[in-house]
Order: sequence, then C-alpha cells, then structure tokens
Amino acid sequence: MGEEDHPAAHVLLQSYLSHLQHERRLSPLTCKHYARDIEALLGLAGEIPLHQLQIHHIRRFVAQLHASGLGSRTLARMLSAWRGFFQHLGRQHAFPHNPCAGLHAPKAAKTLPQALSPEQAAHLMEVEEEGPLAVRDRAMLELFYSSGLRLAELVGANLEDMDFASGEIRVTGKGNKTRIVPLGRLAIEAIQAWLAARALLASTGERAVFLSKNGGRLSPRAVQLRLKQWGIKLGINANVHPHMLRHSFATHVLQSSGDLRAVQEMLGHANISTTQVYTHLDFQHLAKVYDAAHPRAKKKP
Repeated sequence: MGEEDHPAAHVLLQSYLSHLQHERRLSPLTCKHYARDIEALLGLAGEIPLHQLQIHHIRRFVAQLHASGLGSRTLARMLSAWRGFFQHLGRQHAFPHNPCAGLHAPKAAKTLPQALSPEQAAHLMEVEEEGPLAVRDRAMLELFYSSGLRLAELVGANLEDMDFASGEIRVTGKGNKTRIVPLGRLAIEAIQAWLAARALLASTGERAVFLSKNGGRLSPRAVQLRLKQWGIKLGINANVHPHMLRHSFATHVLQSSGDLRAVQEMLGHANISTTQVYTHLDFQHLAKVYDAAHPRAKKKP
C-alpha cells in the first residue's frame, strides 16, 4: 500500500475509536482516554505519517513526555494505547509494523516510606496504659519499632514464638521463611504487660500474641487503624502505619551502627540490594567508616 493509499491520521483514529466502542464495547470514558492518548501521539509525530513511524521515534516521544514530567504509570498507559492503535492499523489498514512493539515505559523510581525521627518514634511509644487495648497497642508499637517486623509477621506471632530469656522472637516472613529477631528490653516489658491483660480476653486455646477485644487473633486492618489513631492522638505529624515503623527501625539501626548486613538479616531480606534500597543510607557515615578503616584509604604518615 502506497503512502497516498493511507487515510489521514484523524480518520484512522476515528475508525479505531469506533472499533473500541462498537466491537470491543468499551465505555465512553475509556474511549475518551484512548482518544486523548493517541491524539498526544499524533501531536508528537507532527508531519511524520503514521505508517513511517519507527521505534526510535516512539522512544524519543516517550523521552520527551518523561522530561515534561509525566510519570511511569502514565507513560505505560499511553504506550499501551499506542500499541493497540498500531495493532489495529496493522490488521485493518495493512500497516507494515508496530513501532511500539517491545517498548516499555521508564521504571518508576522506588519510593521509600517516610521514616520517623528518633524523637518522633520515642514519643509514639508513650501510649497511655489505660485499659487492656491501650496496653496491647503499646506492645505492638514497641515490637514493630524494636524488631522491624512486617505487619503479617506481627499478627501471625504466637505465644510459643517468644523467648524472653534470650530476648528473641521467631517470625515467619515472606516465602514462609522463619528467622529469629532480637527483642529490645522495652519491647519485652511492654509485651509482658500486655500478656497479663491478654489473659482476661483470650478465647480458649487461642495462641495468637495479639488479640482483638473479642479474644481472637487481631486482624492486619485493625492493627493499621489502631496505629493511625495513636499517631493522630499523640500529635505525630505523619501517617503512622506498620511499614513506617519497620522502615524507621531499619533507618535508625543503620544510622547508629552502619552495619548493613545486620539490618538485612533482621529485616529478613534475601538480597542485600533490597536493604540498600529500603533504607536511607547515610553515605557520609559510611564514607567516614571507610576512610577510618580501609588500608588504602588511610593517609600515609
């Protein structure tokens, strides 16, 4: 098919939108979104006919959009719309190739959860111990911050998993992997206070450490809500949630010790690169450790 045989771009777009609406039966709003994304492509292509677009053109368009501030999710959606458009053009109008085939949007930068400052974390532990649920919540806060547990690990903890004599708790993490994590002194004290109150609530035979007011195992959602409520009540200027406390634990231990391997082991990360991304590395601190310790970094006398 020669260049003169291809309909104008706007005609091709209307044909595709009709296909989406009448054959694929997509909603009017979805069709509107497709139209917007493909119109953006037509604007970027300018005078270049659609059938002449190559993969390097599409790469440049994506780079331009990314530089203008569009995020990876938006770009992925636009690429998907463009890819579907060219698939349709190939089937219905004998377009020779799909210039979007195999292209992916830039990966989103991994966003790190906000960490509390050590002062904020200490203030968050100041839960008023009035009633069994407040005692329970303080124990949960202390355990999250003391040991860096995941939410599922905390709610899944059973009485037999804790060893106060050795100051440890056994948790089952991702991939059903079990690890031993240290328990801080304050966490042990808070948990022991909760266990005394727990006896008044526990259903017969219940082994879960943390219980609801009805005596059964506490749900993950209930833990999230309670932490959020305490953050508000105590005036913490952040949305307090379990992952934030896990991240705060890792950040504060790393900042004070510089021991990345120890943090990796306590968090239960299979790969240390996960720990490096997960924590706010204090590179200035690590550089000072290197300068002081590495033989080739030491200045000659």
